[in-house]
Amino acid sequence: MTTTTETATLIPHALPACPNARIILFSVRRMGAHGVGDARVGHLFFSSFGQAFRRPLTLMRTLMVELASGAAGTIAIAPCCCARMTTAEAALLTILARIETQPDSARFLMTDLLGTRRVEPALMAAAAVAAAFADEGRPVG
Repeated sequence: MTTTTETATLIPHALPACPNARIILFSVRRMGAHGVGDARVGHLFFSSFGQAFRRPLTLMRTLMVELASGAAGTIAIAPCCCARMTTAEAALLTILARIETQPDSARFLMTDLLGTRRVEPALMAAAAVAAAFADEGRPVG
């Protein structure tokens, strides 16, 4: 049995306050565990975006594929029911929040997250996801 201190060490970050970041976090966790074609993620995007769900969902799937194929190691994600975030999840949400306004910071975070210098495909996918959310009135913050 893990104690509260051990949990805070393993999963150190609180859940994001932004509901749009929570949509992304849920989709990262579900797609990471069940694949990019997970039906619950599709339902969440349809419920959140209505008829305009296809673009953000497709770009989110693309981001997940780029993260998985571009990472030098594993990217730690927590189970969907977890009330805290891993450092990797927090970094990804920070990247999505900063990609438009602080691209250099986002690049450094992506480099750390993936453990490689070649982060352009994942960074472009992250920018596309952030833009798709913002275009639908759901900026990640």
